[in-house]
Amino acid sequence: MIVYGKRIAELVLLKHSEKIQTIYLAKEIDKRQFNAFSRLNVPLLRVDSKKAQSLARGGNHQGYLLEISPLEPLEFSAIKSMEFVLVLCGINDVGNLGALFRTSFVLGVDGIVICGLKDFKQEGALRASAGAMLDMPFAVVTHALDVVNELKLAHFTLYGTNPKGTDLTQIPKGKKALFLGNEGEGLSNKILSKMDTNLRIPQKREFDSLNVSTAGAILIDRIINGRY
Repeated sequence: MIVYGKRIAELVLLKHSEKIQTIYLAKEIDKRQFNAFSRLNVPLLRVDSKKAQSLARGGNHQGYLLEISPLEPLEFSAIKSMEFVLVLCGINDVGNLGALFRTSFVLGVDGIVICGLKDFKQEGALRASAGAMLDMPFAVVTHALDVVNELKLAHFTLYGTNPKGTDLTQIPKGKKALFLGNEGEGLSNKILSKMDTNLRIPQKREFDSLNVSTAGAILIDRIINGRY
């Protein structure tokens, strides 16, 4: 898959150079960076602006484009040993997925489970995460109910999200999982019914809802810091 942009290229070079398969440069770059790329023993190609735009599908590549190997999801069994897991149910917008990966990495979520998607677009989510997805453990599971049942058996406390949910004053210690649904439909009633607690974010002014990545960031911070 193709990733592009100076920041992501530098991150991949620094921490995940083994994933680089081909380097495409569309402009002159810093000599030290060029030498670092040259030492990788992978194809390094100069491309014109038209080719670069085609590879980046019109995105802002800043002259840096890398073809890297796909990210390897974890087996779900590895997720069950973690302390705090984010479960994303049917969220297919890569902007929201990327933002949630970035937030989860920064705030200290241990792992992410992606479920309910026929096709998980790694490439778009990785770019939207500004590269954070490279270091965020994740698993992909077909059915959300399987995730619910397995996490319950692994003694997780399950938290859903619902506008009619509860305001908690304290988050109990122990393994926990936060479930987020897509913006259009949220979590299904079947999933909500299996949660230990359904949370809501108190609003000072009435409005339809928050963007799922924004709501997720607020809830993750409150759960991790125990100050819901």
